[in-house]
Amino acid sequence: MKAFIIKKYSKKEKLQLIEVSKPIAKENEVLVQIHAAGVNLLDSMIKRGEFKIFLPYKTPLINGHDMAGTVVEVGSGVKNFKIGDEVYSRVDDYRIGTFAEYISVHESDLAIKPKNLTMEEAASIPLVGLTSWQALVEIGNIKKGQKVFIQAGSGGVGTFAIQLAKYLGAFVATTTSTTNIDLVKRLGADLVIDYKKEDFETKLKDYDLVLHSNRDPKILEKSLAVLKSGGQLVSLVGPPTPDFAEEIGLPWYLKLVTKLLSSSVKKKAKKTNTMFKFLFMRAEGSQLKQITQLIESGAIEPVIDKVFSFEQTNDAMSYVESGRTKGKVVIKVK
Repeated sequence: MKAFIIKKYSKKEKLQLIEVSKPIAKENEVLVQIHAAGVNLLDSMIKRGEFKIFLPYKTPLINGHDMAGTVVEVGSGVKNFKIGDEVYSRVDDYRIGTFAEYISVHESDLAIKPKNLTMEEAASIPLVGLTSWQALVEIGNIKKGQKVFIQAGSGGVGTFAIQLAKYLGAFVATTTSTTNIDLVKRLGADLVIDYKKEDFETKLKDYDLVLHSNRDPKILEKSLAVLKSGGQLVSLVGPPTPDFAEEIGLPWYLKLVTKLLSSSVKKKAKKTNTMFKFLFMRAEGSQLKQITQLIESGAIEPVIDKVFSFEQTNDAMSYVESGRTKGKVVIKVK
């Protein structure tokens, strides 16, 4: 089969399209013929080696985390899927490789694709959907009437998180550029801040949760300041915390590294009686199943900026890296 590999960690080197052996489905695995793959900033960060301390992948490896496709083989222990099922997944860490024609996925990471979505639309959902779900439902426990601030509302996570927060009954504020104000309003944002013209910290106060996705340390500090006492900041960009290190089973010395990296922000959060949580989302088929129900009910719709051909995978990566996307970028594999 054809696949795009990371030959070695590099900022400049592109993914290479090569022929590799087709995977086989082990006992609890499902072999999926990939029809479409979502492209995420995470894919670029893995390629550049930004996570190699925490996720020490051996190169060469096939890149890609999101996919939708058709089941073509099932392992002997698989109970919930059969050949011919249309499925989608954000595959588990250490099992990535969706920029390919086939992938073998553990059945616990899979869900049946929403019936009302195309393969391309379905492939755009898993990573951003699970990130939003784990931030707002699992960690945030967002209730009706609470206030949520979602940064970068027109991005991949932002476009999904706004819709999920509205479904949960929250008042939603977001930041975006002038050109995307109508988009985020259509998705349900109640208060839209044009970050090129306004400072969000002068507009927002007493928020229950901030979904933080900006790497500027000043933005992190300002984000903590808009929370009410007892509020939570859930960060997708770090710094990583000892809790995260514990969750993914890192050795003691890396737990110590995360403690040092996060100590400053933890102190600031403690001063304002708020909580800081670093979220490194995980694959979770059961949560994806619940997301499927929301999509099929019409509560959430995919937002796709652009679809690239399989051969244009490197172009798709470059486009995502540009930071100008509205919603998600997808590769059509089949």
